Amino acid sequence: MKYEAITVKPISPHIGAEIGNIDLTRPLSDQEVKELHAAFIEHQVIFFRDQKISFEDQIRTAEYFGTLGKHVGVNTISKTTDNPLVRKFHYDETSKQISGENFHSDQSCAPIPPLGSMLYNHTVPPHGGGDTMFASMYAAYDALSPRMKTYLEGLTATHDGTRVFGPGTPISSHPVIVRHPESGKKLIFVNTDFTSHINELPRLEGERVLRFLVDHCNKPEWTCRFRWEPHSIAFWDNRCTHHKAIWDYWPNVRSGFRVQVEGKEAPVAG
Repeated sequence: MKYEAITVKPISPHIGAEIGNIDLTRPLSDQEVKELHAAFIEHQVIFFRDQKISFEDQIRTAEYFGTLGKHVGVNTISKTTDNPLVRKFHYDETSKQISGENFHSDQSCAPIPPLGSMLYNHTVPPHGGGDTMFASMYAAYDALSPRMKTYLEGLTATHDGTRVFGPGTPISSHPVIVRHPESGKKLIFVNTDFTSHINELPRLEGERVLRFLVDHCNKPEWTCRFRWEPHSIAFWDNRCTHHKAIWDYWPNVRSGFRVQVEGKEAPVAG
């Protein structure tokens, strides 16, 4: 679409765009919301700079896209805050691990995975440390051979939350190839952290196919790398992207807050 209220600058051929001419510390106009929705669907992850937002600002902005929800995991590295909708992502010299070091889709173990996640970082490491990488599952699907696309149609995979979050976390089955509910595009829906096996294949065959898909999804050709600056925001469409946090900044600090937009429907086979 033609953007008039905001500016939209793509940062890679397949995924990601930086949004300008917008102030997230105030309510947005109907036109701004409409264009923000369009940019989100078109570019899969959108970025904002110089937005010194409060919890209320972050919640209000995310709610333009849907109802906010809570993290499904119990044993997580992120922490709660005094607002149940906001989680704290803080890492420093005392950290032994960070959240999200593998390419993954957030909480794909849930029966209805999150629609999206919005991360605001107010404090970032020096010299460009702590980047986040994003991968387009549209581009990954499009690059498959026609024979592989046919082979994968109708297969489902188990997404096991206990692999990451421990006992008591959801375990769900989703199609391997799904269709995005808004763009209508096909994409690959498996990931490193949560997908344990492909249900309809013999064990060894399934292991090899899943390994191929995970490696394929993480190829650099369909990724972008976001360099954080203080008071930056990344908001990604969890239905069609993977992301990976890069921990190259110890013992420096990266600190911020994240909210999650609830999904509206379970992934549907493409």
